[in-house]
Amino acid sequence: MSKAVSANAGTVGRQAAVIAAASGLILTMGLPANAADTTAGVSASTESGSTQTALAVTAAPTATVSFERIVVETTPAPKIEPVRAQSTASETAAEAAAETETAADGAAETKLADTVSAAAGSGLAAIAYTGIGSPYVWGGTSPNGWDCSGFTQWVYAQAGISIPRVNAWTAMRPTATPAPGDLVMQNGGAHVGIYVGNGMMISALNPSQGTLLHAVAATGSSSFYTMG
Repeated sequence: MSKAVSANAGTVGRQAAVIAAASGLILTMGLPANAADTTAGVSASTESGSTQTALAVTAAPTATVSFERIVVETTPAPKIEPVRAQSTASETAAEAAAETETAADGAAETKLADTVSAAAGSGLAAIAYTGIGSPYVWGGTSPNGWDCSGFTQWVYAQAGISIPRVNAWTAMRPTATPAPGDLVMQNGGAHVGIYVGNGMMISALNPSQGTLLHAVAATGSSSFYTMG
């Protein structure tokens, strides 16, 4: 094949091509008629008004042809990092306020849970919880209506303990470490209630609020008395 290409190098010029052929394969190349070599098995034909020459090239069975491949390099597409929106000052303040409120609610719930847990360990405190919501009635001694001393007398009576209706602490001894169920005497004897633990007490407070759970410190100075 190299001889055929060399023999026609002047004729083919820049139109020459490298052709791979298997044994016995005849390849045809288009060449100008006026440059054909009649000694190389060339036949002329006319097509579309122009004359072209067909060149028959026979390759040896052992002929090999290699083609140069174009090296193509690729570059990965740039990785796009996600963009996080910047928080505004108002959003940050709102989030901080929400976290503070959540923490406060959690602390209040924990304190209430601790109070209830402490009350469960004392029969007197548990009885006092059942009186929450009852109305305040001056001189009353039942859940239908009682005052502060009537309430404390009723609580102790449900546990089988008899105490005086008024000045009940005189039948008890003072304590600096009150336990749930102990008596809370306040403001020099003007008010009395049942201690339920964790700084909380239950008492029949007044006609507008009735019997409720509240902080010991919320209703004045206090002294504690116990039957134990």
